Amino acid sequence: MLLTLLSAITPAATLLVGPQAPALSLAEALKTAQDGDTVALLPGQYKGQTGVISQRQLTLRAVSERPVLLFEGRVAERKAMLVVRGGDVTIENIEFRGARADDANGAGIRHESGKLTVRNCLFLDNENGILTGNDANAELVVEDSEFGLAPRIVGGLHHLLYVGRIGRFSIRGSRFYSGHEGHLIKSRARESRITYNLIYDGDEGQASYEIDLPNGGLAWVIGNIIGQGARSQNPVMVAYGGEGSAWPKNGLYVSHNSFVGNPWPPSWFLRVFEDRLPAGIEVKAINNIALGLGLFSPGTDGEFRGNVWGMRRRALQSIYTLDFSLTEASGWRGTAQPAGQGGGESLQPTAEFVLPHGTRPLQPPAAWSPGAMQTRLGPRATVP
Repeated sequence: MLLTLLSAITPAATLLVGPQAPALSLAEALKTAQDGDTVALLPGQYKGQTGVISQRQLTLRAVSERPVLLFEGRVAERKAMLVVRGGDVTIENIEFRGARADDANGAGIRHESGKLTVRNCLFLDNENGILTGNDANAELVVEDSEFGLAPRIVGGLHHLLYVGRIGRFSIRGSRFYSGHEGHLIKSRARESRITYNLIYDGDEGQASYEIDLPNGGLAWVIGNIIGQGARSQNPVMVAYGGEGSAWPKNGLYVSHNSFVGNPWPPSWFLRVFEDRLPAGIEVKAINNIALGLGLFSPGTDGEFRGNVWGMRRRALQSIYTLDFSLTEASGWRGTAQPAGQGGGESLQPTAEFVLPHGTRPLQPPAAWSPGAMQTRLGPRATVP
């Protein structure tokens, strides 16, 4: 009992990791770290360094400038640069680049169970940025991160973020771009909360769906900017229930999003596969903007109100500088009614996306506007 008490009050340690000897390697630090410790990475490129996190509680973060975990021939357990087996793990301010595996599912992070929080991280050129397992008790939280540059491999179907059949998934303040054949976000979770993100494939993007929710579940899609690339592989932007339901409770709540299509071909902004889902699923789509030629959600039963359609050049400040705020010429400012409730939660936005990634709190305006942006972003660089 005394040993247990002493271990419980032992202060947490910080283990310093560097890209080269004599500093600890990432793998060495993760083997040495105890529950509650922090592993801190010095700046630099960590070529071929991988690791497995098995502690019950651990934080992995940068010391200062963001370090880069760079694939070089192998991944941990033939899965990922970092494999998270369980526990309560936080990963902050680290770049994951180029992950490849023998099964073509190499990931920056493989999340198998427990709760994983990813914050201010960058995932580029990976077969999957983050890939989870199918533990129904697991939870993934992603904040203020960036996913892009899917490998240009024909038939690869690599997703920038792939969430399996876990319990809860939430992502906010994050940016997605330059997919290729796979989806930008794919979630099979029991509950998915996708809020205040820039999910815009860009001029070089060739993704399929921007958001795929193939197994239904409860899903809240609020305050996002969702846009197809000029060479999109699929007209559908958000898909729900394409493979049938895997969960006892289902519902889709799509509120205050700005959907940005292309001049040609037409888009299918929201597709609900009602023929593959149980009868009576609640669907709400409220105060969304759909820009460009296309159909919003033809034939879908549900509550559809406050949604508007128009041509993007007149309605938005400039998609080329990633300013998706409304122009005065759109005529939509201050025209929306309160979004109300859906699935027992408010559908009114409380924040909005800011570049390069992140959110800012949103004070309720005197009169709401449809879409994701209540205020103006201001000029920014062009899409990669």
